[in-house]
Amino acid sequence: MYLYCDQICLPQGRFFDGYLKIENGKISEIRNQKPENEEVIDYSGYYILPGFIDIHIHGWGTGSFINDKSAAAVLKMSKDLPDTGVTSFLATSGAEEIDEIKKGIDSVAEIMSKPQVNGAQVLGVHLEGPFISAEHKGMQREECCLYPDLELMKEFIKYQDQRVVKLMTLAPELPNADKLIQMCFDNRIQVSAGHTGATFEDIKRLKDYGIGGVTHMFSGMRGFHHRELGVVGAAWYFDDLYCEFAKQTGMTVRPEAFALTYKLKGAEKIIMTTDCAGLGQSNRQKYHYIRKITMIPDGEFLIIRHDDGREERYRRDNYEEVKHLEMGYLESVQNMVRNVHPQMHEVARMTAENPAKYIGVFDQKGSLEAGKDADLIVLDKEYELQATYCRGNLAFVKKGE
Repeated sequence: MYLYCDQICLPQGRFFDGYLKIENGKISEIRNQKPENEEVIDYSGYYILPGFIDIHIHGWGTGSFINDKSAAAVLKMSKDLPDTGVTSFLATSGAEEIDEIKKGIDSVAEIMSKPQVNGAQVLGVHLEGPFISAEHKGMQREECCLYPDLELMKEFIKYQDQRVVKLMTLAPELPNADKLIQMCFDNRIQVSAGHTGATFEDIKRLKDYGIGGVTHMFSGMRGFHHRELGVVGAAWYFDDLYCEFAKQTGMTVRPEAFALTYKLKGAEKIIMTTDCAGLGQSNRQKYHYIRKITMIPDGEFLIIRHDDGREERYRRDNYEEVKHLEMGYLESVQNMVRNVHPQMHEVARMTAENPAKYIGVFDQKGSLEAGKDADLIVLDKEYELQATYCRGNLAFVKKGE
């Protein structure tokens, strides 16, 4: 099967007018000559980009890894994510009970041990904790924030022959963090500083142990001061550090703060993520201090109670209802584009190439090249999603197309 498009986004920011061949889930060639006697799907007037890779997502739609560590919950995320342009992701845990974290790792290892044919591909686990600072916990559970524990980490990485754990967020100022960062480096696990009170000097001292960037820039970290640059200042100052951003709602990070980072770091060192939770699947009553709502599970429904007394009910297993509870990847990208005005090839870099490089899967994903997985999205010039292909399979198509 071939896809034709006059704007295929290739590496180095080039756009190509031609035909992209999908064969056995891979991109087998990109050519300018029209193939003869072959199926061709025409996307004239649109743009084909590499699919979004979300390396920080706890849940989406009808699935939530933060609330349910089963393989079934992760596969529900996989089914729903192509609707937002996401073609692969890291199932992300938090500061939780240790047995729950282990169960989640087991579930993802089970999924990764088999061919993943349909939906967004589960690339592994992002451990956002438990080795984080209680002082900067944000919405994490304070009682589950622990000091780095090498023996416990060994239990988390028992599947590293499959590279199940691909990313870890930790607070580098905590005792034994240097040893744990070294352990991650030795096991090909990328490390991000997050939920941390680290100073500029802490990051400077430990960066070369294996810290590659920061988790949800600005949020859950020591901020910038002209005498103590903090984590934010270190992320800006050191050219090799990546800045990961959560969904761009404007509620947690002002657009101007993102724009400032974009000016300093460029598209080359920004990674877009969502940090979504799958709010519709909340399994215990919880207050969201940013959105000023209380989430109340009620059997097959979720009740959202606003601080002003209003209440809404959502069917938890109905994707069309629960997807509106939080901003998805595509909408976040659209907001970022409206505020910062990057070129489309720069968007591809922040949403696909950079995350793929960061977690060590760029040989398979993150750009449209022969030999790589056929993970791609079709957008119009307004960044409205027309279609999503996951490993060559059509996983989403806009209604009416």
